[in-house]
Amino acid sequence: MKNFKNLIKSNKPIVIPGVYDAIGAKIAEKTGFQAMFQTGYGTSATLFGMPDYGFIGATETIDNARRICRAVSTPVIVDSDTGYGNALSVWKLVKELESAGAAGIFLEDQRWPKRCGHMQGKEVISQEEYTEKLGAAIDARENKNFFIVARTDARATEGLEAAIERGLQNKKTGADAIFIEAPKSFEEMKVIGKNIKAPLVANMIEGGATPINSANELYKIGFKIILYPLSVLFANTFATMNILSELKKSGTTKKLKNSVVNFDQFNELVELKKFRKMEKKYSKQ
Repeated sequence: MKNFKNLIKSNKPIVIPGVYDAIGAKIAEKTGFQAMFQTGYGTSATLFGMPDYGFIGATETIDNARRICRAVSTPVIVDSDTGYGNALSVWKLVKELESAGAAGIFLEDQRWPKRCGHMQGKEVISQEEYTEKLGAAIDARENKNFFIVARTDARATEGLEAAIERGLQNKKTGADAIFIEAPKSFEEMKVIGKNIKAPLVANMIEGGATPINSANELYKIGFKIILYPLSVLFANTFATMNILSELKKSGTTKKLKNSVVNFDQFNELVELKKFRKMEKKYSKQ
């Protein structure tokens, strides 16, 4: 298993992009990112063309994690939503994801069916029930380096103070990092950083509920993990819409030839040369 905990020990923020497929993971690794996040939002969107609204389950999450983790050598933290059931479901999920090669999980306290943390209409389970789930996740891991992020969505339902209290309890239970989802301002983030002394997650979503700030600014107020879960999905969607619009309008993509990688560049990305060498090696036997 790839070790994410070693990155947390550094004296700098860890910026992590969200990915939802193997090719995106390979690009993130080649770009130089030290870790990545398998986004549930992106998984739901790309597998089903549906919103992050409780449509994916353990099977889709585990299968996707297995493909992504096999494609890269850097740590992959998996969005495991609510754990898709009770504490026993969470226990089994952690076993499956650890076996698939995941370096850790995000586990949230929403009531199922969950929805993206920056959407309206969320509900959270009791802290007692979530503590059972978090405890099951901690007990299930076989490698102590498997990284568990405890997320609470209580800011939207119970207010900032209650969300911080949940975060503190999650730290006490044994979470490796604390994630207060969707604070409304930089000032609220300062309050979170002041009150919770643990590795904290800042979730930066373009157009989301939380204002986007630089990694260094967030690190100064106590945030260690700076997550950009949807940037790749949004950028790819924009590029796809542009090139398909041009193709539909003009019948060719010539105008956008400088906006795409070419055939050889893409084959280099997917390591075609390596597999050609393997093919030659085995054909001689």
